Amino acid sequence: MLTSLQNPLVKQIRKLHSTKERHKQELFLLEGTHLLEEACAVNYPLETVCCTPDWQANHPSLWEEACRRCSRAEIVSKEILDAIATTVQPDGVVATAKRSNGQTQVPFTGLVLALETVQDPGNLGTMIRTAAAAGASGLWLSGDSVDLENPKVLRASAGQWFRLATGVTEDLKAIVQQSQQAGMQVIATLPNASLTYWQVDWRKPSLILLGNEGAGLSADLAAMADKQVKIPLSPGVESLNVAIAAALMLYEAQRQMA
Repeated sequence: MLTSLQNPLVKQIRKLHSTKERHKQELFLLEGTHLLEEACAVNYPLETVCCTPDWQANHPSLWEEACRRCSRAEIVSKEILDAIATTVQPDGVVATAKRSNGQTQVPFTGLVLALETVQDPGNLGTMIRTAAAAGASGLWLSGDSVDLENPKVLRASAGQWFRLATGVTEDLKAIVQQSQQAGMQVIATLPNASLTYWQVDWRKPSLILLGNEGAGLSADLAAMADKQVKIPLSPGVESLNVAIAAALMLYEAQRQMA
């Protein structure tokens, strides 16, 4: 059982709390029983699995399955588990897995989100979860957004991170152009648009552009859209949370296609 904070593996995993180290090591953290279950369910390649003796005793079948899928499995003390986790009260298991490098193939069909400079990991995770729930085809993320493998993003996605096709791009404009060339309509969300979001024919393949939490969508991207839509707000309300805005449009699309 690992009990020393000076152990090389412990030091290596603790470094994965930072975006820079996740990219350097090409690894990211999976924290908690639910995320480990979801990773195993879709055969996501695991690198290392660490758990406490109590967790192992309570989850023998999941431990065995995780051990079969990883390169290294270790029983660790509660102190070590607390040190390698980013959560305040981890539930007893932390794993590491290979980064996808944003190379997942997002199809240019169906319903796709394209997010520009989204900074809040909770927002991104919620949008991944909602897109998966609404039957979206995938999600594009600009390279200057929050790290796709941020532990908070994975937790907020409630495991849907593994089930939704996602891609990270340094050129969101190129993605917009490719979507249009593939026959998708591009919908931008703007507070001063003349159309409301339910006036769009969402039965067509659609790319939904959503912008930064504070600044919104950049003028360059908004200008590329085929349609610009707004979400009506009561007087005195300045804006909606970006994840709520995404959910409204995703479920309006689902309603129209039902």
